[in-house]
Amino acid sequence: MKPSTMLVAFVATNAVAYPGMDRVLKEIEIRNGDIEQRSTELLGDVAGGSLSAVGQTIKSILQGMASAVADLNTYKTPGRLGSDSCDRDQCCVWKYIADDMSQAFTDSKGCSSLARGAIRLGFHDAATWDKHSSHGGADGSILLSDEISRFENRGLEEIAAQMKKWFDKYKKYKVGMADLIQMGATVATVSCPGGPRIKTYVGRKDESRAGPTGMLPSPLQSAQALIDLFQAKTFTASDLVTLVGAHTVSRQNFVDPDRKNAPQDSTPGVWDNKFYSQTLGNDNSSILIFPSDKKLATFSQTEGQWKAFAGNGGQQQWSAAFAQSYFRMSMLGVKNMNSLTDCTKVLPQGK
Repeated sequence: MKPSTMLVAFVATNAVAYPGMDRVLKEIEIRNGDIEQRSTELLGDVAGGSLSAVGQTIKSILQGMASAVADLNTYKTPGRLGSDSCDRDQCCVWKYIADDMSQAFTDSKGCSSLARGAIRLGFHDAATWDKHSSHGGADGSILLSDEISRFENRGLEEIAAQMKKWFDKYKKYKVGMADLIQMGATVATVSCPGGPRIKTYVGRKDESRAGPTGMLPSPLQSAQALIDLFQAKTFTASDLVTLVGAHTVSRQNFVDPDRKNAPQDSTPGVWDNKFYSQTLGNDNSSILIFPSDKKLATFSQTEGQWKAFAGNGGQQQWSAAFAQSYFRMSMLGVKNMNSLTDCTKVLPQGK
């Protein structure tokens, strides 16, 4: 029996004797269930065979045995960009890139339009993969093919243009588009006040072939359709609820064209859990609630997790869960995890 299960059993036998213990029991059960409902499914080349040290670390994170939340280590480049000392350190160029990105991803209100675009771009590149796909995933194809012109990628034009500028600037230093997009997503997340610092690896292989179609979610889908879509990508229903929390920094332009730039919560420049509580609040006048978000918030399989994130302590719980779930997202379709390099240390410290 797991320690958490033993604790629930102990508290249950004493709930009558201690006023309020039934509420505590319920909270423990919810948290225990949340932990159990995180995906531990392995991906790519860490699913079997011999593992490198980095492959073992990635495997541990995917299995939930290690955290995807990075520590606060700082990093100073060993030399100027293009110098021999910088070239010998694979993370050196990424520090210059992360600093460029961080400056572009913040404004006076918190995280900028480029930041929210970078987070969405990271999702849209990686999510063109599921367990039945022969290709797709976090491979850069959204910007290396005509994938960006697809209907579901509307609104990404600004960040796509900026990402291509960064790619043209840094590709001579052996920087790949797949890594650039995922680095952009994690730098953007931590650049938003309150955002987690997510472990970030580089070394993915780029792909100029467009990813499979029909892989991205719609803001009009049912909760069950979304759960099925994400389960095929190795995510659980709880992971799905976790990931849509990124709408906390979202501003929509196409769900309701008459309300362009409408936010999905009242603090779109801040990474907080107000998105969850305000979606439940159903105030569709000051914010714009996506139909799919409302369905997830009230669906039997997902409402418990949604309410946990909306409640007291939800911010901390959600941020840690998001790091874990987005780390998995950043590895979808990646077949060379054993040879990746951990460059988390180049990320900003957060706000």
